Amino acid sequence: MSGEMVEVKTQDGVADAYLAKPDDGERHPGVLFLMDAFGLRPRIEEMVERIAAQGFAVLAPNVFYRDARSPIVPVELLNDPERRPQLYEKIMPLMQGLTAERIVSDGGAYLDRLEQEGVGPVAITGYCLGGRVGWRIATAYPRRVAALAGFHAGGLVSDDEQSPHRSASELQAEIYLGHADNDQSMTPENIATLEQALSEVGVTYRSELYEGAAHGYTMSDTAAYDEAAAERHFDELFSLLQRTVAA
Repeated sequence: MSGEMVEVKTQDGVADAYLAKPDDGERHPGVLFLMDAFGLRPRIEEMVERIAAQGFAVLAPNVFYRDARSPIVPVELLNDPERRPQLYEKIMPLMQGLTAERIVSDGGAYLDRLEQEGVGPVAITGYCLGGRVGWRIATAYPRRVAALAGFHAGGLVSDDEQSPHRSASELQAEIYLGHADNDQSMTPENIATLEQALSEVGVTYRSELYEGAAHGYTMSDTAAYDEAAAERHFDELFSLLQRTVAA
C-alpha cells in the first residue's frame, strides 16, 4: 500500500490531497475521505492508509485549499486547551467560507479524481465538518455515491432553508451515522429530526449514538479521542464499504 500527496484541479484552483491505495496495480473501489475542521495531518493520513489497506483507493482532499495548503493548523495546538481559542479563531472563517455551492463544485472534482484511480460509484466517509460536506456531495451526485458515512458529524440539522436534512430525498446512497454523545452540533433533537427526514423518504440508513464518546472521538491527536469508539467506527465503516462498493 502506498500513500502520497497529490493535486486535484477544481474550478477555483488546485486542492492538495492525500491519496492512498494498494500497490498491486489493480483498480479498486474509491473512498472519498472528508477531513474534520483541523485539516490534513498525520492522523488523517493514518486513517486513510488503514482504509486503503482494506482494498480501496482513498482520497482525502484539503477542503480549505482556497485559503491555505496543508497543514491548516499546527498539530501541537490540538491537545492544548489553553490555545483552543487561537485554534478556532483560525478555522472558523475557513468553515464559514465553505459554502454549499463551493462544496458541490469541489465535490465533482474530487469524484473525478477518485474515478481516475478506481472503479465507481464511490463511498464517502466524513468526520465532524466532513460529514456535512459529504452529505452535500452525496445529494448533488446521487448516481456517483453509493454510500455515505458520517462520524461525530455536526450541522446536519438547522432552521436554515438549506439545512442538509431538508435534501434527504435527493440521496441514493446507503447512510451510516455514528453520532457523538452530548454533541451541541448534533443534539438529540437534531438526531431525531434527521432520522425522521431519512425515514420519510425511504433512505436506507442506520443512525447510532456512541454513548460516552465526545465530538471528535476518532481523532487520536485530540483530547476527544476514544479508542473504543474509534475502533467501532472502523468496524462500521468497513462493513458499509463491503456492502456497498467492495463488491
